[in-house]
Amino acid sequence: MLEGGCNCGQVRYAIDAQPVAVAQCHCSNCRRQSGSAFSVNLVVPKDAVTTSGDLACYVDGDTQSGNPVNRLFCPKCGSPILSELTANPMVAVKAGTLDDPAPFAPGISLWNSTRLPWVEVAEGIACFERNPG
Repeated sequence: MLEGGCNCGQVRYAIDAQPVAVAQCHCSNCRRQSGSAFSVNLVVPKDAVTTSGDLACYVDGDTQSGNPVNRLFCPKCGSPILSELTANPMVAVKAGTLDDPAPFAPGISLWNSTRLPWVEVAEGIACFERNPG
């Protein structure tokens, strides 16, 4: 069982599955949501995640596929928690919100076509110009 939560403690979650992937995403939407050069996410089945506390949702319709992404966050402290990928049964949980994120180094790097030029991707990570096909 993996657990995590927001900065203020109002939102907590548990994941009852191992990640399908740990991905760093360089798309502009993830950069803006994370407030950083990229976002690191655990990709897990949606039904493996349980949450407690209120979550606010921003429906992000500005996607390459045209399928919206529901970006859930704590309405009190603003911590991004997870993104629901409406086109499939997976969610992307923000790795930095885990109680212990240390074991979850990225294994894939997405949207390298928009990666900032000063960001280096670690050797051995599978890189994709956009989302894997």
